Amino acid sequence: MQRDPVTANDPAPSSERPSRSPAESSPELSAEANGSPSRPAAGSSIHDLVERLEANISQVFLGKTEVVRLCVVALLAGEHILLEDVPGVGKTLLARAIAHSLDGRLCRIQFTPDMLPSDIVGSTIYNSQSNEFTFTNGPIFANVVLADEINRTTPRTQSALLEAMNEGQVSADGTTHSLPSPFMVIATQNPFEFEGTYPLPENQLDRFLLRTRIGYPSRDDERRVLRNHRTGEPVERLRPVVDCEQVASLQAATRNVRVDAAIEDYILDIIEATRNCDDLHVGVSTRGMLGLYRAVQAYAISNRRDYVVPDDVKALVVPVLAHRVISRSYRHAGERDVIEALVRRLADDVPAPE
Repeated sequence: MQRDPVTANDPAPSSERPSRSPAESSPELSAEANGSPSRPAAGSSIHDLVERLEANISQVFLGKTEVVRLCVVALLAGEHILLEDVPGVGKTLLARAIAHSLDGRLCRIQFTPDMLPSDIVGSTIYNSQSNEFTFTNGPIFANVVLADEINRTTPRTQSALLEAMNEGQVSADGTTHSLPSPFMVIATQNPFEFEGTYPLPENQLDRFLLRTRIGYPSRDDERRVLRNHRTGEPVERLRPVVDCEQVASLQAATRNVRVDAAIEDYILDIIEATRNCDDLHVGVSTRGMLGLYRAVQAYAISNRRDYVVPDDVKALVVPVLAHRVISRSYRHAGERDVIEALVRRLADDVPAPE
């Protein structure tokens, strides 16, 4: 994967990649004698590509299969994901593993309190030789943008991502600049009770298709992590398994996944339930409804199906919807669990189609 020489500080990956699936492989990644990028066979199906992508990420992000799947769901849907958890559980590692698995361009933005919007989008600079103003791209111009600790910077700077995440473009000095395709933001943040954080505003939270937490690994998985890091950083040895053109094909296939009318009504009933709930000040928006629709299509693909079933909706209702609603009570960090439980209860009370 190509990197921005200024904003991406990660070294280029070595010529190693996993040779077997996570269930079959040892914790250590095996070396590949051939230095060429790992590419699927020409006849690989859509489902094979997705399975290969998930397996590649899981080689270094151990024991969290469902978290990996949710990240791939966001990619298939052409959307963005917010990883929220305490420091040190692997949020950045997961984001880097996803980026290394795509044969595109990665830029990492480490958010800080003194960062300006132009540090993300770019700026217009006067060129004395040509006597013209030239726009210089910021780190947002990449296929995968790792927005690390996004809640460490001010809301003004956070808002610089809004247009990019929603429109796939940025505006600077009255000119619109298109971003590369595919374009995905993988944002990480620490919970709000940690010092020096700025809660993301509702309009920016709504731009993330999914919000999920990682949690601590099991003892056995942590032992595998120890062994996986014996000889260095394992994520640097990942090889790309899909390229940008294949990602575009995956996203097109996702939009063609069949959603029956009964499933559509099921989704609409859940959305309506959040809007009619007395415990919520704001229910799920139309954007959130569309997000759930796209997410269940992608989830079906990741489960090797070309149609959506009610269990797809049940699996995604909390990670897709919980961060989009606002409680009537005072907002604070500990409220997340309460809201997620409320959204889960609302969804469970809606009859699922047979």
